[in-house]
Amino acid sequence: MDHAITPEAANHVLFHYGRGGYQAGSFTTHLLCAFATADEQNFFRLSEAFPEYGAAVAAIQYDPKGVTNLTIIAQGEVAA
Repeated sequence: MDHAITPEAANHVLFHYGRGGYQAGSFTTHLLCAFATADEQNFFRLSEAFPEYGAAVAAIQYDPKGVTNLTIIAQGEVAA
C-alpha cells in the first residue's frame, strides 16, 4: 500500500500523530481526524476517496515500521 503515499501525505500524517512532518491545512486536518476515528467500513470509504492518506494512516496505526517508512517517504525517498 506504500506506493500510494505521497511525501505530502506522509508529512501530514506524521505531524497529526506527533511524529514529525508538518501540519496540513484545515480540511486535511479534519480528514485525518475522520480517518483516526473511523470504523473499518468508513475507513475503507475514506481510503477510496483519499488513498494516499488511507495508506499513510494505516501504516502509522498498524505497521511496526510505519513511522520509519513514512519518515523516509516524507523526505522524498522510497520506503523499503
